[in-house]
Amino acid sequence: MTTLQTTDHLELESAAPPTIEKVSIVVSKGSLEGSYPGLIMANGARMEGIEADLFFTFFGLDIIKKDNADKLKISPIGNPAMPMPVPIPTLVGSLPGMEALATAMMKSMFKKHGVASIGQLLDLAKESGVKLIACQMTMDVMGVKQSDIVDGVEFGGAATWLDVAADSQINLFI
Repeated sequence: MTTLQTTDHLELESAAPPTIEKVSIVVSKGSLEGSYPGLIMANGARMEGIEADLFFTFFGLDIIKKDNADKLKISPIGNPAMPMPVPIPTLVGSLPGMEALATAMMKSMFKKHGVASIGQLLDLAKESGVKLIACQMTMDVMGVKQSDIVDGVEFGGAATWLDVAADSQINLFI
């Protein structure tokens, strides 16, 4: 706690900034570019000694499906800010094979800059103690079975997420 004295001799006390002990992140996107932010933030938190929980819902479940993490794709349409070495006009982006080309180009850019793959980031998250939770309601709606999900994932719904979020100093929705 810091005490400040003003010119009229009033003392003001300020509390120390709160310590961040826990981060919780909802991961709702299952595209290649939508998968990186949550995993990077959670792994970064763990490296700083901060507890981290990831709640995978809707298309985010694709990240934690068995043998799927490194098969995620990026769509060349609908993202005008996507940095590509070769600009892809919207019409061209809808042609067959363009999704594979855009995905290969983005993966190449990540590799060139030493960025880990989604599979590597997921493994690191599990090894470092990030709590992974799959949304059971979304799994039910989409026909995903618990056996379709990688090991080390817990299952829960909105109440589970709300309990996690209530204990966190930072909550993100990605």
